[in-house]
Amino acid sequence: MLVGNWMSKNPVTVTPDTSMMRASKTLKDKHIRSLCVADDKGVLLGIITDRDVKEASPSKATTLDVHELYYLLSEIKVKDIMSTKLVTISPEESVEKAAILMMDHKIGGLPVVDKAGKLVGVITQTDVFNVLISITGVLHGGLQIAIDLPDEPGTLGGVIAVLNAHKARIMSVLTAYEPEGVTSRKVFIRIQDMDRSLETKLMDELRAKYTILFTLRDEKHPALK
Repeated sequence: MLVGNWMSKNPVTVTPDTSMMRASKTLKDKHIRSLCVADDKGVLLGIITDRDVKEASPSKATTLDVHELYYLLSEIKVKDIMSTKLVTISPEESVEKAAILMMDHKIGGLPVVDKAGKLVGVITQTDVFNVLISITGVLHGGLQIAIDLPDEPGTLGGVIAVLNAHKARIMSVLTAYEPEGVTSRKVFIRIQDMDRSLETKLMDELRAKYTILFTLRDEKHPALK
């Protein structure tokens, strides 16, 4: 799963000489928490967040009058308060790596830059959530079966063979990578809804052969009905 396939393209940007007032208004109008700062060629120079704006704004206890306050705010430029210590990612890297970077740095999104440093998009936590929703197929409902399998070659193939024998339609297969020394692994398989009598026969055979951790049925999302 490449970042370039899931990122938001054409992100909202400001220039280094944009006033803090205008940047603040853009953040509010677009309902976003950060803005990428780029030059006229689209090269990423920095990031400005709503926190940066708040920290640079005069205290509510200021003795400045309204005109002095507006003058001060108009004089503060994005380049004066933006962060230049950037955490970025390439569109050719994986969404999984993007998620790790966001987790490690405790940030909600990453600028996506090409080899020349040009800003080509932004990937956020919401985009990562969308990936998870897409690869699991949960929007389409179905039955999720969680199985504890021995961590040995061919064990997953045996489960798939049982599902195929019962003509179950597989929507997704996910498996958790366990730490070294653990002799089993958890596999999560989602299948389409099927006739309940056929489903009962399928589950009876799976329970006879494998350790079933749980089953969970999800309804199709209203938007898809």
